[in-house]
Amino acid sequence: MTPLVFLPGMMCDARLFAPQFAALSGRFPVMNAPLGERDSMPALARDFLAMAPPRFALIGLSMGGILAMEIIRQACDRVAGLALLDTSPLAEREETRARRQPQIEAVQAGDLPRIMRDELIPSYGICGPYRLQVEDACLDMALGLGPTAFRNQSIALRERPDQQQTLRRFSGPSLVLCGRHDPLCPVERHQLMSALLADARLVVVEEAGHLPTLEQPSAVNTALEGWLARLA
Repeated sequence: MTPLVFLPGMMCDARLFAPQFAALSGRFPVMNAPLGERDSMPALARDFLAMAPPRFALIGLSMGGILAMEIIRQACDRVAGLALLDTSPLAEREETRARRQPQIEAVQAGDLPRIMRDELIPSYGICGPYRLQVEDACLDMALGLGPTAFRNQSIALRERPDQQQTLRRFSGPSLVLCGRHDPLCPVERHQLMSALLADARLVVVEEAGHLPTLEQPSAVNTALEGWLARLA
């Protein structure tokens, strides 16, 4: 059975995928990979590949999807399938890059709760019936990871490369999924990724923003089941 590796978004941990673990862990080996130990995507990917199973399928959301693309760039032959959720293959936009250092400095000065509450969480466009619970979970996950993870992840995201050519190289079964109302990684970005991948299916989840795994877990689980049925 192909192991499933979940790669969470910025300042998120395994709780981002709790509904998916509950649905899939009885039938597949599942693991969550931490993303806070290094400040570059290539280094994070190398660390992951050194401890990962010989072959696996990747499910990455936001920063986790960006790391999944770097893993493919380094070891395409080890990836049996790819699910990219609310993410982007593009290098970071200049206006976003410009916000990173002030946020890092504020967090290092003790303002992580404020940065999360006032800047990051509102940018996720969270909606749906579980909005308040998802917002609370985002803050709790971030506080658990702490300022060092925030710094490392911010730098890794800021310096990430464009991965469009990487996606063109991957021929395995792919799922490209996003929330309809994601302001960070809009539907058009996912249409681009779906077009770049050789064997991709695009799913847009209604009444969801940047974190559909928690906002609309049933819809995400259904999409993942369809993708898993295509894995060799």
